[in-house]
Amino acid sequence: MISGLPDLKPNLTRGAQVVEIENQGWHLEIPAGSKRSYRLAQLDDYRALPRRAFRWKPPLKLSLQARVSAQELPGTWGFGLWNDPFSFSMGLGGMAQRFPALPNAAWFFFASPHNYLSFRNDLPAQGFLAATFRSAAVPAPLLALASPVLTLTVLPLAAQVVRWLLRRVVRQDATLIHTGVTGWHAYSLEWEAGRVRFCLDEVTILETEVVPRGPLSLVLWIDNQYAALPPRGRLAYGALANPEAAWMEIRGLALLEGASARSE
Repeated sequence: MISGLPDLKPNLTRGAQVVEIENQGWHLEIPAGSKRSYRLAQLDDYRALPRRAFRWKPPLKLSLQARVSAQELPGTWGFGLWNDPFSFSMGLGGMAQRFPALPNAAWFFFASPHNYLSFRNDLPAQGFLAATFRSAAVPAPLLALASPVLTLTVLPLAAQVVRWLLRRVVRQDATLIHTGVTGWHAYSLEWEAGRVRFCLDEVTILETEVVPRGPLSLVLWIDNQYAALPPRGRLAYGALANPEAAWMEIRGLALLEGASARSE
């Protein structure tokens, strides 16, 4: 248990590891491997919780320092706040019962070139991003009824229609971050009721009124996954080969809530 934080739990695939390091930090690593298997090293605070019980609400400030093993890693990595929208669980294995939802997030997110993670054509969809998503409050049963439509995204024309529909119910904002990520940098995000502000080494890089709906959960991860819903083409997803082990290190993690977040 970390002072001021919930008990973060590891979520690991075979061969991946999370090792605690000094200064409230961790080393998250996935082994080398081919595209035939998915590899994940993750820490989060939501595995056994329903979304309504996620802890974090505005005003909140998240800050930490991070570095990764290479400038361009296959897959994704990052840290921040989200609602774990794509999971489906019936409550087995210690997980909460949870149905898929539309995304709400505020995070620092790296996506390698196979990814295309924007529904808008005027926002960056890959690279190292500071990004937010805010979705309409659509009831889970209605989403369940609409889910068969997603199977049609394997067809290019249907994928474009789904992408158009998602733009109507999911707002987003993002900016590319131009920095070397193999050295230590200080990252922070301030989540308030009417704005989210992202800082790199205490310099503001994005301030946006696209504010996620809470409550959200904390997640830190590295994996070899990709997903793409491009302006032209069909939905694509899967795993990428990483010839060498890939890692991310975090230190100095802190979350300040309420008046403490505003006073910083």
